[in-house]
Amino acid sequence: MERKKILLRLDPVVHDALSRWASDELRSTNSQIEFLLRRALSEAGRLPDGVGRMRPRGRPRKANEGDGAEEDGGEEDDPAADPEERRGASG
Repeated sequence: MERKKILLRLDPVVHDALSRWASDELRSTNSQIEFLLRRALSEAGRLPDGVGRMRPRGRPRKANEGDGAEEDGGEEDDPAADPEERRGASG
């Protein structure tokens, strides 16, 4: 399904704060906005039943990244893994 595109006008100070928050959460600003909107909809009881899941946080994995990591005891899905280590390992 194609994702909807919208133009969103924000106060620059709000945008900066949102961007910093997104960075702290390893998300893009766009993903952070969607995350917050989904949470608000859910808390208000207005999130539709058929809504798809969001992508996981962080940079998408390369096609060959993580091959065999399960066998080697890799921690690729460990949310407590150090983000700096993950960035350094990918190049």
